[in-house]
Amino acid sequence: MKHKRVVSLVTLAATAALVAGCSSVGASTTDSTSKSDETLAPADMTMVTVVKLRGIAWFDRMEVGVGDFAARTGVDARPEGGDDVSPEKQIQIIQDLIPQNPTAITVVPNSPEALSSVLSKARAQGIIVVAHEATGIENVDIDIEAFDNEAYGSEIMDNLGECMGETGKYVQFVGGLTAKTHMEWVGAAYDNQVANFPEMTRVEDPIESTDNENAAYEKAKEILAKYPDIAGFQGSAGNDVPGIARAVQEAGLEDSVCVMGTSIPSVASKYLADGSIDKIFFWDPALAGEAQLQIAMILAQGGVIEEGTDLGIEGYNALHKLDGYDNVFVGEASVAADAAEAAKYDF
Repeated sequence: MKHKRVVSLVTLAATAALVAGCSSVGASTTDSTSKSDETLAPADMTMVTVVKLRGIAWFDRMEVGVGDFAARTGVDARPEGGDDVSPEKQIQIIQDLIPQNPTAITVVPNSPEALSSVLSKARAQGIIVVAHEATGIENVDIDIEAFDNEAYGSEIMDNLGECMGETGKYVQFVGGLTAKTHMEWVGAAYDNQVANFPEMTRVEDPIESTDNENAAYEKAKEILAKYPDIAGFQGSAGNDVPGIARAVQEAGLEDSVCVMGTSIPSVASKYLADGSIDKIFFWDPALAGEAQLQIAMILAQGGVIEEGTDLGIEGYNALHKLDGYDNVFVGEASVAADAAEAAKYDF
């Protein structure tokens, strides 16, 4: 029988709050002529948010944030994205945007390394570039994270370990092996497990789902068949957890297999209701999308992002510079939710 409890991410918030240092933006790996040299009015700005994948719930929600930002500020803002998680499609989208000379491109990369070159070209043309879910990415003005990624992954393992009674076999799913934040989450979770849950065993290297619910479902079925005594799953992409949960539900293992990871309430609710998912971890993609654009607007108007910057967006009211980076800032925007907590959210 699984052991369940509601655990907040107080530890996560505290970790982010301890990040010290003070820095203005502008640190980057290439020189660029910034549009911040001129003071632009919002109505004169055009911004494009390039997401990992169009047509899935996570980025549908981010599109809401893009629309909210446009309505609030008067900036011409819109989303773009491919129909799969191929880095090549993101590269082509950005390549096509550069001649349009937008004020800013904000991007959630499928592969930060693969996008580095094309982002360098954008910045060389004076386009402001803001990234999300891409700690350490090169050739951007600012990378904004909803929280400290290592603390987030470690917190998921704390919850998974408790649910599993601190013993048994588990696996981890990621949207892609090149998805930097996903790999950071599962890496931090694994390190936590090795250090603090020695009776637990990860039986496979991280499993790639391509952020596809059906793929996650099929691979979870394979794991259930291969390891009949599997006790836990950690998902990273928004489609991992519901796909895994469907396989667990079909096998009638809701009460014996723990399923946790990143998802959003609207997608996970039916599985949370019967225990096929035990807990989800998330941040509001709409607010994250809005935060990226708000940073771009501040830069376009000659402002700086520094320790303590308040974007005026919930969870991003006092940014902290991530230790070891000149241009990576984190908010305190994470949420952990069981069925009761998830019911409080309308997305």
